[in-house]
Amino acid sequence: MNTTVLIALVIPIALFLLGVRILNEYERGVLFRLGRFAGVKTAGFRWIIPRVDRMVKVSLREIVMDVPPQEVITRDNVSIKVNAVLYFRVLHPEKAVIQVENYLYGTSQLAQTTLRSVLGQVELDDLLAERDVINQKLQEIIDQQTEPWGVKVRAVEVKQVDLPVDMQRAMARQAQAEREKRSKVIHAEGEQQAAERLADAARILESHGAALQLRYLQTLADVATQNNHTVLFPLPTHLMRHLQGVVPSEDDPPAADPPKRLPE
Repeated sequence: MNTTVLIALVIPIALFLLGVRILNEYERGVLFRLGRFAGVKTAGFRWIIPRVDRMVKVSLREIVMDVPPQEVITRDNVSIKVNAVLYFRVLHPEKAVIQVENYLYGTSQLAQTTLRSVLGQVELDDLLAERDVINQKLQEIIDQQTEPWGVKVRAVEVKQVDLPVDMQRAMARQAQAEREKRSKVIHAEGEQQAAERLADAARILESHGAALQLRYLQTLADVATQNNHTVLFPLPTHLMRHLQGVVPSEDDPPAADPPKRLPE
């Protein structure tokens, strides 16, 4: 009698313990009863019928997945190696279990093929300069294809682009040439602006004689403050022209003596 009672107590307890399931807050349980979908269980204490029910736990947390490096030939026939990172999460646990065998593996493979396909349609310069646009395009394509699985792709980021060594050298030479070009253009623009300012100053001084005289006196004051043994006094050009008309040049022939008058 004692054995029968013990067995009668042990069997229900064993069945109860076999059917106990604990779901965390970030988990959902997809319940199957006799092989048919029977609902989605939320977080907390759950009990299923042993040997009749089967529960598959699915995490709702965002998953960060590294996409392995992919060999890609760009539109301008440059062979590069690119890897990326994928951010996604499960929105519908029942679809992630029923519609695909392994949604993690499926999403990873889909990201790899989409990465090769999209980057093969762009040129290398666009890949390096417009990475945000390419990331957005990758996200839209992958998210559209994973939607039937109940998976939402939040973002795709191209993490690293490995270029061939010869391409790196060519780009370095191009960047150096571009910097030299900008330097020469800036220098030429500075020379042009300086010439324009000097021309404006010359026109102002030419039209205002008093300003020219003040500038002349300021130059003398600047020269006087320096420890010079020889001081050069600049003279205005119009004054030099007057002096040239009064003082005879050394190259001019000497003036002839006036004719002497004979005595009568």
